[in-house]
Amino acid sequence: MTEPDSAELERRFRPRLEADLADLAAQLERSADERGPVELDQQSVGRLSRMDAMQRQAMARAVQERLKLQKVRTEQALLRMGDGEFGYCVDCGEFIGEKRLAVDPATPKCVHCA
Repeated sequence: MTEPDSAELERRFRPRLEADLADLAAQLERSADERGPVELDQQSVGRLSRMDAMQRQAMARAVQERLKLQKVRTEQALLRMGDGEFGYCVDCGEFIGEKRLAVDPATPKCVHCA
């Protein structure tokens, strides 16, 4: 099977990467309220409710970190696209494979290097 050229890869994957980037930015914006400080006033919030709120806050922060990492991976994929290196493993330089890119176009590595 022949490797597609960089223009073909860009035509196929740039719209998806740009849409993913916009979606990630929107998700990060929406999650800001969930990461806010937990009310410590025991008169308005009981101990168990406060513990539940703290757990939700910790989960929201973990989700935020995951979203930030995915945003960086997507931005890096767009940069590689601009450099003509999109679709090639950052470790070994081999073509990543169309099926792998179809699943996650921001992936920087081939199956063997991942």
